[in-house]
Amino acid sequence: MGGNVALSIGHLPEKVKTFLDEHAIGPRLRAGAVLALDLIYPRQPLSHDPDIRNYAGPSVSVLASGLNAGDWAAIRFLGDDGCEMCARPFEGGLHLGAGALCDDCTKTPFPFKRGRAACIYGEASKGLILAFKHADRLDLRPVLLGWLSRAGAGIMPDIDVIVPVPLHVDRLFQRRYNQAAELARPLARAFHKDFEPDGLRRVRPTHQQGGSLARTAKGRREDRYENVKNAFDVTPAGQRRLRGRHVLLIDDVFTSGATLSACATELLKAGARQVDVLVLARAVPTSLL
Repeated sequence: MGGNVALSIGHLPEKVKTFLDEHAIGPRLRAGAVLALDLIYPRQPLSHDPDIRNYAGPSVSVLASGLNAGDWAAIRFLGDDGCEMCARPFEGGLHLGAGALCDDCTKTPFPFKRGRAACIYGEASKGLILAFKHADRLDLRPVLLGWLSRAGAGIMPDIDVIVPVPLHVDRLFQRRYNQAAELARPLARAFHKDFEPDGLRRVRPTHQQGGSLARTAKGRREDRYENVKNAFDVTPAGQRRLRGRHVLLIDDVFTSGATLSACATELLKAGARQVDVLVLARAVPTSLL
């Protein structure tokens, strides 16, 4: 194994190798770090953007972010073998084929057509996402962008324009940045897509939806939909720029789908040809964790 680890380390940026050496990282943790990086950034092109295609690993600050090798290994990454619409994995890890829908989406389809998620919303991924979202950890963006790029690569050829889920101006003032836009902007640049940050707006403040509840909790699901009812609209500029176009909507977590549904509904009303969604993490029932 030592030879394989050394070979993998040779592909990492010099500053990461220096960090591992200077901090006397033990062989097990060192191997775990390399394995985690290989999982997060598989050595294959993620897009036509050389900055992402050649990016071999996260910054030093990410390696020191508090996640150990076991935490990284606990992050469950998703492929495109779940529900075509909501990205929820099927029970028992079944792969039902391209385009298969879960029972919920068959009975009550979302307004968007396709959904992709990078990973399951579990304890390890939750820590990273919440730090990025609420704790000014923009240094985590390269890692999260790598996840998002890999998860969305299969649907990107069809996309015309990328739109982030907006924050209300009050919350934007509190946080200082919109985490969805911070991911959507470089993603659009990497895949050579138009980026439309101002086409969709949140016209009234809403309660934070959170990420701990899966879609199966019916009562809370209804509350979530009520919370975002009439909370979004498409701006006049957005109506001009999005009409007739295939839109990819970006957010951090897919829980009930209420926010994504509200946004997709407004985009379609404004004339978008189709809306797909791409998120960092998918919340699922405990039976699927």
